[in-house]
Amino acid sequence: MLATAHDSELDHGATKVAPGMERHCALSRTLKPVDEMIRFVVGPGDETVPDIKRKLPGRGIWITATRAALDDAIKRNVFARAFKRNVRVAADLLATTERLLERSALDALAIAGKAGQVVGGFAKVEAAIGRDDVLALIHAANAAADGKRKLDAALQRKTPEKSREIAIVEMFSGAQLDLALNRPNVVHAALLAGPVSDTFLARVRRLERFRTGNSPDLVSAHAPTDGARGQNSE
Repeated sequence: MLATAHDSELDHGATKVAPGMERHCALSRTLKPVDEMIRFVVGPGDETVPDIKRKLPGRGIWITATRAALDDAIKRNVFARAFKRNVRVAADLLATTERLLERSALDALAIAGKAGQVVGGFAKVEAAIGRDDVLALIHAANAAADGKRKLDAALQRKTPEKSREIAIVEMFSGAQLDLALNRPNVVHAALLAGPVSDTFLARVRRLERFRTGNSPDLVSAHAPTDGARGQNSE
């Protein structure tokens, strides 16, 4: 059962936010689980700051974690009303929030990679398909269609009963995957089961929900491309 917060839009600090708790969205005034929201605090210079990890000090407010809701909150000057003071809202708050959500997901992927929970390279990914511990296939957003099609065929051939349970992540560019996994030319990767892998997928779904307003079981969003990468790269 979800714990219910006080009626006030302002919380009592990040340490008072427990998993499964509900908060009122400062825009819609509806009560929602904190996992479906983004916390904001007032930082230096009285500027509104997204608290993606829910750790920043000070009292905060919560907005439904979608781009549309945040855009509406900015236009309606919800932050000043909820904080009960004049606060600065940067012109790029939407972009900054999305960038932080993206960075949070990639940080989790980097940790999963260091923990040995990521298999990279077309041949290794193809060989890994069919293992019971594969949670997701990760394709660079600029990956060639042929490579994705071949891996999808392998997935359907080796694990037809499990294929719908495996997430497909296509929202990061090859350059972003290169940096996160600390290897060159990452095009395809397989995510193996583990606590950090679960964290990565949760953050990917959060980012996808922010961008589209949807909460898909299978993630298949796209980042800007910088030219298709061949299937035999990492």
